[in-house]
Amino acid sequence: MFVDRAIIHVKAGDGGRGCVSFRREKYVPRGGPDGGDGGKGGDIIIKATSSLHTLLDLSSKRDYIAENGAHGKGKKRHGKSGKPLVIKVPTGTQIYDLESGVLLKDLKRDGESVVVAKGGHGGKGNARFATPTNRAPDYAEEGEQGEERVLRLELKLIADVGIVGLPNAGKSTLLAKVSSARPKIASYPFTTVYPYLGVVDAGDYRRFVMADIPGLIEGAHKGAGLGDHFLRHIERTRVILHLVDIKPYTNQKPIEAYRAVRRELRLYSPALARKPEIIAANKMDIAGADEAFEEFRKAVGKEVYPISAVTGEGIPRLINAILRKLDELERR
Repeated sequence: MFVDRAIIHVKAGDGGRGCVSFRREKYVPRGGPDGGDGGKGGDIIIKATSSLHTLLDLSSKRDYIAENGAHGKGKKRHGKSGKPLVIKVPTGTQIYDLESGVLLKDLKRDGESVVVAKGGHGGKGNARFATPTNRAPDYAEEGEQGEERVLRLELKLIADVGIVGLPNAGKSTLLAKVSSARPKIASYPFTTVYPYLGVVDAGDYRRFVMADIPGLIEGAHKGAGLGDHFLRHIERTRVILHLVDIKPYTNQKPIEAYRAVRRELRLYSPALARKPEIIAANKMDIAGADEAFEEFRKAVGKEVYPISAVTGEGIPRLINAILRKLDELERR
């Protein structure tokens, strides 16, 4: 199950109390203070890992509490510090403070981490308060409380290429054809109800990550269909692969389908609409596709790559076009 949003409560460990203790020693008033400090409370750390692809685990467990620091002991022994609690999330997770709405960290790289709640410092033992005029203090500090907050986590997939298009354009079929991803595929709208990631091996040690974004419909930027929930996953992609059904079952022309998706991208985010785009006309294996392709190519006024996600026709040329575009972006 794909979950890309979660709200969790985190509580760092409290610091341990300082100790009030006196050693027994001749000629030293009351034996002399020897109470040690309390240990520091454990931090709450959130760490990104590429081995996870969903926030499902965090949606089922809401409370995360780190270990408290141990209390100080006699003979100036310090209490043991509490163990930090590390919460692992998928790479691409954004961490917000729920109350203020402030973005605390955007974990874009594998292994990147952030302390979201600091453990409290341990209290000082009475040995710390001894002075020439107060040689036998009988008090110590309490440990500080650990930080506590509620966080909102949002996952934005990190992919080089994001496939967009209306439902049934063949996005899942294409991803399954060019990668090891196995998205659910059927002939009815909204087969894909959450994004899929696949690694495309282009040969010569070249690879890139491709994401299948669930189908957009008119009004997606306002929440219609599934698009509003997943449009933000395209924001991180470097290139948009716009897949158009060249012979749709409906009366909608391919150019109308293309413009409808472009409109939703623009209304959701002008910056998203400005991303580099590669256009592919899918289902070229269907009778009458050649005539429809020529009509669409002239109407769109841009280069269009004819492909069949089922037979593999035109896909090598499309992959090479994607590689060239990615290389071009690297040189900028």
